[in-house]
Amino acid sequence: MLFYAFGALAVVASLMVIGQRNAMYSVLLLIASFGALSGLYVLLEAPFVAVIQIIVYAGAIMVLFLFVVMLLDVGREQPDAVPFGGVRRLGMVLAGGLLLELVWALGRTTAAPGRPGLPALVSVKTIGVVLFTDYGFAFEVTAVLTLVAMLGAVVLTRKG
Repeated sequence: MLFYAFGALAVVASLMVIGQRNAMYSVLLLIASFGALSGLYVLLEAPFVAVIQIIVYAGAIMVLFLFVVMLLDVGREQPDAVPFGGVRRLGMVLAGGLLLELVWALGRTTAAPGRPGLPALVSVKTIGVVLFTDYGFAFEVTAVLTLVAMLGAVVLTRKG
């Protein structure tokens, strides 16, 4: 029962994100959606993924979105911001494309065979060792790209 409640909350909050005209409300509803996803992960007995969902997405990335929204002073959506039919028509086309992609992906889903030679990631320590040894360079590049994006947003919104 709790699974269905978290699932419904995630779906409703996600639908409300795209239905809001105020960007600040959309960001806050997206945080609620991430919280519901975290609850789903807890129910699926994946507490590490649930905590990472809250720390990384609801914590760090959404705070960055809030800063960008506040720095850019984004107000209400302009009704004719997109040519050839407006924002609603573009949203419907993108939603249709997402639905087609989802049907295609679910149709191709098969049981993944085990990969020999790869260590089983069963603990946080093992995940950390693999992340900072085998994927250390990718981790650092991602951190630098995030910093550059944040500085770019500040420079672009600077007045004068």
